[in-house]
Formats: sequence, C-alpha cells, structure tokens
Amino acid sequence: MENISNIPSTDEISAGDGSLLTWEGYVDLLRSASDVEITIPGPQGDQIRADLYRQFAMTLSQGYFLYFQSDPMHPEWSPCWNSVFLAQPNPDDVYYYAPIEDSGVYRVVGERGTSPIVNFTVGNYLWGLGTEPGPAFGDFELDKMEMDDQGNFEIIFSMERPEGHTGNWIPLKPTSSYILLRQRSYDWGRERDVRIAIERLNAPEVKPHMAKEVIDKHLRQLFGGYVRRMSSLALEWVNRTSDQGFVNKFNINKYSEGGASASWPQVYWECVYEFAEDEALILETEIPETHKYWNIQVTDAIWNQVEMVYRQSSLNGHQARIDGDGKFRAVVSATDPGVANWLDTGGSRYGMLIGRWYGCNRHPTPQLRKVKLADLESQLSGDTPLISRQERAEALRQRRIGAQLRRRW
Repeated sequence: MENISNIPSTDEISAGDGSLLTWEGYVDLLRSASDVEITIPGPQGDQIRADLYRQFAMTLSQGYFLYFQSDPMHPEWSPCWNSVFLAQPNPDDVYYYAPIEDSGVYRVVGERGTSPIVNFTVGNYLWGLGTEPGPAFGDFELDKMEMDDQGNFEIIFSMERPEGHTGNWIPLKPTSSYILLRQRSYDWGRERDVRIAIERLNAPEVKPHMAKEVIDKHLRQLFGGYVRRMSSLALEWVNRTSDQGFVNKFNINKYSEGGASASWPQVYWECVYEFAEDEALILETEIPETHKYWNIQVTDAIWNQVEMVYRQSSLNGHQARIDGDGKFRAVVSATDPGVANWLDTGGSRYGMLIGRWYGCNRHPTPQLRKVKLADLESQLSGDTPLISRQERAEALRQRRIGAQLRRRW
C-alpha cells in the first residue's frame, strides 16, 4: 500500500530557488503520480487504469482552483468538491474552499436560502494540500448564526473578536489555513441555494498581479505533490477498508482520520462492496427515529463517485422509498433490478458504499446480503417498492434536471 508520508510535502515541493522551470520541467513533476498504479484494488485492467488517469486530470483541474483562484489576502469561494470533482464527494453536497491565514479578519455575508444544511469548517491543510489531512478546528452550522427575517447574515472570522463587534463571530485557531463551505441538498433543484461572499478586512483592496515566484511555487505544489497525493489518499482509503475486513460488511466511522472535528454531528457507515456478475447485494437498515439527514452513495474502486447526474448512484432520505415495516432496503447491482431503491454501480462490481447519519438519535449499522440475481425477488421484502421502466426513466429525468439546477460552481 502507498505510504502517503513518503510523498513530499507542500513546503518541500515548493522549496525551489524561485526561478521558473521550463514547462517540460513542471510536467515532469507529474511523472511520480504513476507510482500509485501499483495500489489499485480489486479487479485490474485497462478500464480501471483509464479511470485512474481520468482522476489525475480531474485533480489537476480541481487543483487550479485551490492553488490559483484566490489567496488568503484576497479570498473567494472556489469550487472544491462537486459532481465534476468526484473524489468521494457526497452527491448531496457541494463544497467551496476559501484560503485564509490566522492573522486575517474575514467577513462573510450572504443569504441563507432553503438548503437543509449549510455549514462552515475551519481547519489546517485541506485534503491533499499537506502531507496528511490537517486537523479541523471546528464545524459551524449557519442555522445557529443570527440572521434577519429574509435570511441575510454576516459573520466575522478572526483570532480575536473585533473591538465593538457584537454580531456573529467564529474564532480562528493558530495555523488556520482554510474555511470550507458545505451546502447539502435533499430535494435537488427545488431548494434555493445559499448566496455567499467572503472578503478580508485587513488587506489591501486591490489584488496585485500574481508574481512569477508565486506561480512557480503553486505549479510545483500542484504538479509535484497534489495530484499524486489525492489519488494516494483515495486508494489508501479503499485498501484500508478492505484490509480491515469490511467487505460487504459496514463499519461505523467518525472519519476523525480525515480531519473531521469533534463538533461534526455526522457518523458514517462504509464498506467495500464486491459481487460476481450473476449476483447483487441487498442493503437493509433501520432508520433512526430522529434524524436531520441520511444518505448512501456508491463509489468505484478508486473512490470516485459513480456518475451521479445520469445514474441513480446515491439515495438520500428524501429520495428513498421506505418499506412498510419502516426499514430502508436497496439493491446494489450493476444492472437495473426493477426496484425503486436501486443503487447503480455503473457496471462495477467492486468499490465502496458510504452512508451518513447526520443529527440522528442513534446510528444503526446497516446489513448487506449477497444474493443471486435470479433469486433477488424472493429475497426482498414482500412490499419492497418496485418500479417500471417508464417510472425509472422519469425518476432519472427528475434527478438529472434537479442536479443541474443546483449551484455547483
């Protein structure tokens, strides 16, 4: 298994003399990313290698936003994880990233909208930007902030509360380097997105042209570390889950290793799934009596979310159909089983399932059963909701329209 501690850190990569390389020199830094191929789990072949190369390209495009769009002196909300940048984002979430530093005083303003969950995470070193994911110092729900009757809000982020400021204030910790904004949707396309902006108050108003030394540093970081590190983190997570024995068996996880803060009210259930061509998996779970949100998603063998706009590769508490006994049952399979709660693996038979209990009074561990496709109907509950081809087509249409009506950029 790839040891991410052997990958040069952001600071080590950028430790040049400030002079520009040739373009060929920067591209050469990407060669080290090929080392992660040896850690690909599950069935091997050209398709999974192609998917990995696509992941490299995806990470390059994502990394441009993270490294080049803004800086701690002049921050903006940059696209971070969404339906295009697929390295295990929750399909219900859209994430935005703003780089900061602990000496800054930042003002965030906007309008709440109607999405069920909008929150901020403050931390040090977002996934992939450091040798290891840095700690998250705290998670802060927007709904706990003061707003006016129209949902307008203003929040100050700083180490010390500004003198005379009596409104919303979120304290920064030493070494704070980012604010992550998470917007979570239940009823895709029908909820109104948050409108939000960020500015630094103790900074020059005019943003200078990016100096060649800064461009050189960011190119070294992006090409020489970030691409390789992100795929290494993804593959390591899949491999570790399998090595720990959680194959077709869910593990309850707080994700503390991934930098989640103690204040994050979410528990994850995850496992590697594996089945043969003539098989499927039946997922069954109780639903907590009190819950603010829950979902389940399908990723591939290298931790990319399976196509989420045009395939039903995830379900949340709004989208799912619940059986008469109050339980959620779904079929995980590579082909359509004619069940409303189908979790489409995109043709894959090896990958990960990741679910979330958020704001729940308890955290049941869902169960998986492997069955033959030919025996599927007899293995399901008698009132498990079925679906016709026409109903599936309409459900997928509603999904793709709803997904595209959301703000993702």
